[in-house]
Amino acid sequence: MENFDWTSFTKKIAVKAKLSNIYNAWTIAGELEKWFLEKVSFFDANQEVISKNQNVLEGSTYEWLWFLYDDAMLGKITSANGKDHLQFTFEGTCLVDINLSETNGYTIVELRHHDIPTDDNSKKYIRLGCSNGWHFYLTNLKSVYEGGLDLRNKDNSLDPMINN
Repeated sequence: MENFDWTSFTKKIAVKAKLSNIYNAWTIAGELEKWFLEKVSFFDANQEVISKNQNVLEGSTYEWLWFLYDDAMLGKITSANGKDHLQFTFEGTCLVDINLSETNGYTIVELRHHDIPTDDNSKKYIRLGCSNGWHFYLTNLKSVYEGGLDLRNKDNSLDPMINN
């Protein structure tokens, strides 16, 4: 474990969908709710709510809620180019970069989660926990945009599982 990188990780997945649709999946509240979150609220610089069908812009802030969890995640969109790149804060001061590219009819989604603190709690819950979480949610992104099946557990009578 000596050379293990506790400060960042990268995940990639190929999705058979238009790049513009996948960019929207990350930047439109209503689209994020289809595959990732229960409730998404984006706010502009004046803290006014951005429409659920409008792309978020750089400098916007967010409040995200997952199914079966009560705690909201607050963060900021630090970069959004309107086409193929998005960066946002996540789990405090960590950053997540989403880069999209096209190859052979697929949109390649590359997620890089970085600037992870190296205290034991961050190693466990952010580096290891978020790595597992992003693995599932990227798989769900592919499932929803290729065939429409949402794999998330939304039943609050069930204990948390790998799919929530």
